[in-house]
Amino acid sequence: MSVPFYVSPEQLMRDRADFARKGIAKGRSAIALQYADGILFVAENRSPALHKVAEIYDRMAFAAVGRYNEFENLRIAGVRLADMRGYSYDRRDVTGRALANAYAQTLGAIFSSGGEKPLEVEILVAEVGTSTAEDQIYRLTYDGSIADVRGYAVMGGPAEQVADYVGEHFKEGISLAGALRLAVDALGHDGTEVRQLTPDQIEVAVLDRTRTQVRKFKRISEETLARILSESKPDETPTEPVEAKPGGDATPASSADDTPVAPADDVPIAPPEEPDDNRPL
Repeated sequence: MSVPFYVSPEQLMRDRADFARKGIAKGRSAIALQYADGILFVAENRSPALHKVAEIYDRMAFAAVGRYNEFENLRIAGVRLADMRGYSYDRRDVTGRALANAYAQTLGAIFSSGGEKPLEVEILVAEVGTSTAEDQIYRLTYDGSIADVRGYAVMGGPAEQVADYVGEHFKEGISLAGALRLAVDALGHDGTEVRQLTPDQIEVAVLDRTRTQVRKFKRISEETLARILSESKPDETPTEPVEAKPGGDATPASSADDTPVAPADDVPIAPPEEPDDNRPL
């Protein structure tokens, strides 16, 4: 009689977690940022039809990375849950926390089940409030873990590198144009080479608390996105004017005398610096 194959529960869960993480890392990153008037979603997405950011209910939105068919099923289930709760009770009873808890239970049950593979997805559930302090952003991972995020959240792809860039430049109360420029620049800093993303390569949507409509979700078109990015582009450093000399060489204009001045004897001169092998080229 053959001995059945045995794998410890710790090793089984570790293997399932590695499988899900590798699948999520193959995708492109998505960012959620709090700005002065709401919550901004920016995701690198080359497809004009397959969305990674979508509306769930009046004041709630959904963003995801990973396998499209898997997080699209989660989005549809969330829309149905929100509609049923709002129809049965009251629209105010539909909250981001309740939806995030439902997603966490579903993801956790699938991850711990041995009969099917874990979902290769990470999702964000956001609800915009009447003020920045009342905004809610929940990040859920493949194993059902849930975290309440403040300020910004990054998921998918090289999320750590993108999150480090956002953390260095993010400020509370940032404007929509500033948050959009920051998110686009952060998505371009996901590797060794800096990339310049164009409006047709990203998907952008907002939860705008200033909208008079009950539904606060709004997508930003490519034309509007291009205009905002062009207006928020930092100004180039002005170059010093140059003037031509009779010899044909152009030198920077200066009112001071061009005669070189020898250094004084009592002024110390620093020795040349040693080359740093750790400095990036």
